[in-house]
Amino acid sequence: MKSFFSGKGLLAASLVAPFVTCSQDKLNEQVKPNIIVFLVDDMGWQDTSVSFWKEKTEFNRLYETPNMERLAAEGIMFSQAYSSSVCSPTRVSLLTGMNAARHGVTNWTLRKDTSVDGHDEILDFPKWNVNALQPPGTGIPFSVEAITLPQILRDNGYFTIHCGKAHVGTMDTPGADPLNLGFDINIAGHAAGGPGSFLGTRNFGNHEKGGYTPPWGVPFLESYHGKEIFLTEALTLEAIKALDSARPTGKPFFLHMSHYAVHTPIQKDMRFYQKYKDKGMCETEAAYASMLEGMDKSLGDIMDYLQKNNLEKNTIILFTSDNGGLSAVARGGEPHKHNLPLRSGKGSAYEGGIRVPMLAKWPGAVEPDSQTDALVIVEDFFPSILEMAGISNFNVIQEIDGISFTPVLKGNDDDFVNRKLVWHYPNNWGPSGPGIGTTSTIRKGDWKLIYWYAYERFELYNLAEDIGEKNNLAAQMPDKVSQLAGSLGSFLRDVNAMRPTFKSTGEEAAWPDEVE
Repeated sequence: MKSFFSGKGLLAASLVAPFVTCSQDKLNEQVKPNIIVFLVDDMGWQDTSVSFWKEKTEFNRLYETPNMERLAAEGIMFSQAYSSSVCSPTRVSLLTGMNAARHGVTNWTLRKDTSVDGHDEILDFPKWNVNALQPPGTGIPFSVEAITLPQILRDNGYFTIHCGKAHVGTMDTPGADPLNLGFDINIAGHAAGGPGSFLGTRNFGNHEKGGYTPPWGVPFLESYHGKEIFLTEALTLEAIKALDSARPTGKPFFLHMSHYAVHTPIQKDMRFYQKYKDKGMCETEAAYASMLEGMDKSLGDIMDYLQKNNLEKNTIILFTSDNGGLSAVARGGEPHKHNLPLRSGKGSAYEGGIRVPMLAKWPGAVEPDSQTDALVIVEDFFPSILEMAGISNFNVIQEIDGISFTPVLKGNDDDFVNRKLVWHYPNNWGPSGPGIGTTSTIRKGDWKLIYWYAYERFELYNLAEDIGEKNNLAAQMPDKVSQLAGSLGSFLRDVNAMRPTFKSTGEEAAWPDEVE
């Protein structure tokens, strides 16, 4: 794939102030931790043998993810971690620390200057940042420019590696290439959010062996074309090679291990497929389960690598997903069943679309086999990782919405139990299904309010009592609705959030706190 220009040259030219004031010699005197973000694509809260709820469910007993169990036993499990409901907003938030309402990349992205919003009978959608994340100084319309997490880490002595799905900049823009966003190495990352194929025998979606076929062909893995290998395994092998190349530098490393699994197409990872068929699962569901276990093997292989090379004690691992689980509609089953007890799935403001599995291991800081009910969201990764890395003196051009969850990792979650979280989705994902639509949402403590723009109506849930969001309390508790709508409306105005308009009048839909 074409690399548009050097990330180092572009970013250095666009900055007017250094990131840090301390010298590189001083940095080298410090023992900084290695950091791995293990990001899974479309993995639901229930797609694992680790129970993130008060009890094990049917799905926890069905899937086999022993290395997630291993990571949970060695670290901390987050029962109430969140992302955006679709992929690009989450990924931009992780790299920039901004809430999606602020950075304006509110839907998934692919082609330059092109919206992916589906058709809606009632609403037209705003001119959101369809070109997604770009380096500072590029001046591309309908994009957000920011100093990224890997750029700050690299400027503070880290060796930065991206492996797998990128999906944060559109085709034919600098942001499509992770090398322009602060990474020293890019393995298989480009504009697309899914692979044409997970199979090496099909060249990972490229039409010709050794070639690259945009948008869906996975780039830079030509050595595996034509071979009997699954994409997840190829990425893991390449990530380990990159870690080998990082070690001689003497620098701490940051690995953004961003798997394409378990995104569509749902294909068989033959290393694990038969065991799920033997459990009586249909072909599609057995294939999906095999993809999950292949992802889990990747996690185990990386953990084994750390142990073998005496890196385990100085490496932090953060595990999460970019949105809630893909609905069963796309897997051949009943709508959204696979996220139970959560309601709905990917693309929805209901818990099935935004609540995700999250695990963290920080040797010496995190108590093994612990868990927390702290409320955390994807933009929190940005300040958390910088704090873990001991980086406090840096410059950014964006305003950071995330809050560092390092106190939670060290056993203090008091400030995270009743905090406010906001989601903003003034878009239409495209696929239709229960609970999928144009919404803004706020959670504070146990209370969650969803505002539907097309109908200017609310849904209110107490998640502590109703995790499945079955009992809408909006009519019964108008004062609580008013309180949360006011907080949501204030936040959206403060960050200049975009709103849809009504086709019938051309007028913008009301802010949540304007609805009577």
